[in-house]
Order: sequence, then C-alpha cells, then structure tokens
Amino acid sequence: MTLKPLPRTLALVMAGLMTAAAQAQTMEPFPVHIDVDAGRTVGELKPIWRFFGADEPNYATMKDGRKLMKRLGDLKPGAVYFRTHNLLNTGDGTAAFKWGSSNAYTEDKDGRPIYDWTVTDRILDSYLERGVRPYLQIGFMPQALSSAPGGTPYQHSWRPGFAYDLIAGGWNAPPKDYAKWGELVYQWTKHCVERYGREEVLRWYFEVWNEPNGPAYWTGTQDEFNKLHDHAIAAVRRALPEARVGGPDVAGSGGAFMDAFLKHIVSGTNHATGQIGTPTDFLAFHAKGSPRFVDGRVQMGMATQLNGVANGFKKIAAVPELKGKPIVIGENDPEGCAACPGPQNAYRNGTMYSSYTAASYKRIWQLAERHQVNLEGALTWAFTFEDQPWFAGYRQLATNGVDLPVLQVFRMYAALGPTQVQATSDAEMPLDELLANGVRGRPDVGVLATRTPDGKVAVMAWHYHDDDADGPDAAVSLQLSGLGPQATRTVTQLRVDKTHANAFTAWQAMGSPQAPDAKQYAQLEAAAVMAPARLPALAVANGSAALNFMLPRQGVTLIVIE
Repeated sequence: MTLKPLPRTLALVMAGLMTAAAQAQTMEPFPVHIDVDAGRTVGELKPIWRFFGADEPNYATMKDGRKLMKRLGDLKPGAVYFRTHNLLNTGDGTAAFKWGSSNAYTEDKDGRPIYDWTVTDRILDSYLERGVRPYLQIGFMPQALSSAPGGTPYQHSWRPGFAYDLIAGGWNAPPKDYAKWGELVYQWTKHCVERYGREEVLRWYFEVWNEPNGPAYWTGTQDEFNKLHDHAIAAVRRALPEARVGGPDVAGSGGAFMDAFLKHIVSGTNHATGQIGTPTDFLAFHAKGSPRFVDGRVQMGMATQLNGVANGFKKIAAVPELKGKPIVIGENDPEGCAACPGPQNAYRNGTMYSSYTAASYKRIWQLAERHQVNLEGALTWAFTFEDQPWFAGYRQLATNGVDLPVLQVFRMYAALGPTQVQATSDAEMPLDELLANGVRGRPDVGVLATRTPDGKVAVMAWHYHDDDADGPDAAVSLQLSGLGPQATRTVTQLRVDKTHANAFTAWQAMGSPQAPDAKQYAQLEAAAVMAPARLPALAVANGSAALNFMLPRQGVTLIVIE
C-alpha cells in the first residue's frame, strides 16, 4: 500500500480534530490484552457481510448511486449482492423516498399484458457493470394487476416525518389474477436469461415480496401470500429450472406467519403446481435493533437485533427438512427505517454505526455457529439517498458521493481471509451477556482474526459501547503467536475513528457547509479515505511477537501482518 501525504488544508482540519479529541479525552486509557494464535484454525469465516439493499431501486442508476455501487462491487467483485423493493411498481421511474418504479407491466384496453423491461434492465445493468449481482426481489404489484379496492391510491405519498403506515397503497395488494402474475414473473425471468445469460442468472437469488407478515407491505392473507409465492417461484423455475429461489423475507423472525409459511413450503399443497411443497434454496428473515434517545444522547439496542437473529435461526432450525438450508438475513440493521431521521438515529453519520457494525457481525457469526445453521448472508439495508442534504441523518453508506465511516468496516471485512484463527480479548463481552443486556456497562473491546491463503494475518479489533458518550481509550497489547519461522514482518494498520476515515467530523470542522465547493468536496473525499499506515517492522521470535496500540471509543482498526 502506498502512503500519500494529506493535502495541507485537509491536514490542518484533521489536526484540529485530533486536538479537539485529545482535549475531550480526559480519562486515562484502560488496558486490554488481546491474544491471537495464527497457527490455530477455528474454521471458515464466511463473507456474510457482502449483501446490501435499499427501498429505492432507481437510485442505482443515478450519479451517486452508480459511484457507490462501484465501491460495493469492488469489495468482492462478483460476490456482492443487492436487494431492492419496488422493481415491478407502475410509474415513470422517478425515485422517491421508499418508492421506485419501472412500468414493467401494463395492460392494453382489452386487458392484454404489455411488458417493458427498459427500466428494470437499466437498474440491473447498473449492478452488473459494477461487479454486483441481484438478490432479485419480485415485487411489488403493478397497478393493472392490483386487487386494491377502487379509490385506493396506487403510489403512497410518504415522506420523512410521516407515520410509517402511510406507505400503504395499491402496490401492496394481492393480484387480481394469479395466472397473469405468474406469467409476468416468467416473462421477466426469461428476459433476464436471454439478456444476461443462463450462467449469470443462475448466480442470482430470486425472492418474492417483502415483510408479508405486516400490513405495511402486504394487505392480503397468509394463504394469499403463500399463493403469490408459489406462483412466482413456479414461474421462475419454468423459465430457469435450476434458479436459486427462496424467501420470504419476513419482518423479524416472522412469528406465526413464518411458522405457517415454513409448514406450507415443506408439506403444503403448492397453489401453482398442485404438488406437495414449494422449491426452496434459501430462507430469509429480518433482524433490527432499537436505538433510543436517552438523557440527550443515542443509546443503541444491539441486544434487540441479536436476539432477533437468534430467534430467526431457532425457527428455521426447528424444521428438520429446512435446518441445513442456506439463510440470508435479508435486512440486518440497527433499526427499522433507513429513510426515517430523528434524534434516536443520530448514530448514522459517525463512528457509532461503524463500531456497532464491527461488534454485531462477530456475534452473528457466533449465533450461526451456536444454532448450527447455514448462514450465507447478513444484508445491510443501507445505500445512498440522491441529492439530499449533506449528512441528513438517513441510514446510508455514503452522502452526496462521499463515503461514511461504516463503509470502511466493510472494506476491512473484505481484507479478512477465509480462515478464522484463534483470537481472544480480555475486554470482549461474552455473547450471552450481550444478548441479555447489550453493551451498557463496560465497553466491548473485541477481536476477530483470520489467515489468508498467501500467509497474511489480519486482526480486526473494535471498541464499542451502546451509549454515544465519550470514554477512555483502550490501550491494547496484542500478543501474536503461530507466526512461523523467525523473521521480520511488515505491519499495516487501517483505522476508523473520530480522526481517521471520517468525512463527518471533517465536514463539521469546515462549519458544516450544505453546499461545499469543489475544493471542499475534494477535502471531504480525502478525509473519508481509510489510508493505510505502515507500523514499525515486527520482529518474530519462536513464532511470536507483540505490538501495542491505542483504540479510541467507537473506533475500529485492522492490523495486517505479512
């Protein structure tokens, strides 16, 4: 990695931030001991982090959306997936909060279908051209097929600040004609195979609808959803018999709705084929946290999210026929509404989001191991909101084309190897304690370590707390073993904290301009970069070595030894 000096103006801004951080940090650092045995393999570390999504499909074709999509694709080219709502909605393709459209399906005056894939092609092209593949959500209901009562507005008029239930409209109703619904899905899948090729489309995920267990997204009954799902899956498989199909992406672990769905796909009569059961290659549910605004600051609710993950795993594992099926947590987030700002969501722009992400993903891996389920993905429901105010408080990965700190954590994950090695921290909170209480007392200073096929050892550490309040740094002593023959190793460190890879604090230091000029924009882009720092060479003796570093509260670091 080549290190470049910061531009002088940006260096002055960052120097001011470092001074402010030092002045605010009046408490003595506390000691943390981390042990990593690079010679002791724990098992495979699946890249579950490589799934992302958003409500608004049309943003992917716009300037900042294209820029961010490329950055997502670069994380792990060809293995990153994107899920979005609203792909089949009727409309002119104009993006809006929690809305999108493609006009893929209309009817002529005699009720004959008219298919138009122009907009859906543009969206999927934007993914594939940037190394991202579709986790293709089949929905929602085109206006010509909607069974919503007469007079029901088709498109909702929701906007930030409105009650969430106002997203309802004719788009979330069952179809008037299930045969036409199935034919729409067949024609779309067939078109995708013709346009992108069979081998490409075989690598996609096909999933029906979103959160059908709640009235916001589905106004039909359980049986009507099962019927909708069966007809869609049968149509996909008619066009591509080996397609990867699943669902149902319920809100939370799904309760009685999920129980009934799982029973139906295993032993129920298929509404489309008349056979017993429904083809299922993966299962999906959602898990959300619950941040609050308490005593003038944000308090995160990681325990709520992790218990939701555990409950979803338990529900699937309890069905013997499904226990080994791959699972994707189809929305995996600190809270429920990406487009909803508010004081409880003020964690989003800064390092609470990045440290929360680092701390929570390790626990999700642990929960999958505990429940012996086949976890394939944990999808982050965050993208970008085009042409909105800077750092507007939405849950996103970038603002106006500038990366937020949380995106850097996914870059750290991308740098980890496929083999997890033994790593312990004496300040890491045990999983059961976190599930019971969250991180409300002592902070969680955790660690995850891997080995790459070319011999690199990557050590990721974080310093997380649920409360958005200042606290002392962690003075980390890292003891490494299992490094092989006596030699000198090069060491590189990546950091995300208040003064590293943090465009938000740089923007605040500028005076929070809502219309940065070209020079300021370049400075913000530079401030967002996670620049590698070369540490002193590491002397290895008898396979062991040690190094020390400071880890600020809500900071995340990755140390690569090669």
